[in-house]
Amino acid sequence: MPSHPSDTPLTLMSSLVVRKALDGGVLSAYEQASGSSLRTEYVPTTILLERLDAGAEPDVLIGTREALLRLEGSAVVVGSGLPLVRSAIGLGVASGAPRPAITTESDLIDALLGARSVAFSRAGQSGIFFQELLGRLGIADQVLSRATALDTGFTGVAVTDGRADLALQQVSELMFVDGVDVVGPLPHEFQHYSVFAVAVGSGAANRHAAEGLVRHLTGPAAREAYAATGLQNLHPGAQGEMPQQ
Repeated sequence: MPSHPSDTPLTLMSSLVVRKALDGGVLSAYEQASGSSLRTEYVPTTILLERLDAGAEPDVLIGTREALLRLEGSAVVVGSGLPLVRSAIGLGVASGAPRPAITTESDLIDALLGARSVAFSRAGQSGIFFQELLGRLGIADQVLSRATALDTGFTGVAVTDGRADLALQQVSELMFVDGVDVVGPLPHEFQHYSVFAVAVGSGAANRHAAEGLVRHLTGPAAREAYAATGLQNLHPGAQGEMPQQ
């Protein structure tokens, strides 16, 4: 933890996948313990990359491992970051609504075709994969013609406000929205796991404080919060050395 709190908030730019865990107490615990304040922005990784290209300089960022690896050696991040969590894609319905079976390929096809509309994130990793999956299943035209595509945010909102019957997104993101019941993850043969990592930004004004935040985000309490929100932990502890610039 940083030992000399600064009046300038640390900036954290993060994928939506960990928002439920972070907003559920992980970030407030950091602020209380460190005396530092945080300014956090949650965006899909594709938009995060666009913000970085446009000159954004977060102190700490959480994005897909693939994206951070591509940034390694750039002037944006220090090293390639630390693996944080693995996330599965799932389906959700409005609380109390019937939960369709999605165990087999035929179950999944029936569920997607039977929905009045399926909500997905156009810019998110889950939505990009979903469109590819529909092509593999041979039902892209039928499902996309009446789908609810969101540019940003949580697809679960579309089932709570009645725009869609099914919401597809990372399981932890479905869990974030009150009024959504998670049906379950997609069947293994149609699943796409995304690995997310955390890194210090090269432009961090207070490198020591940024490293302290990363240690907190990979620490025991944070790992418990990730597990409780449908994520698989990938970082074994919080005491590893930060990558050198």
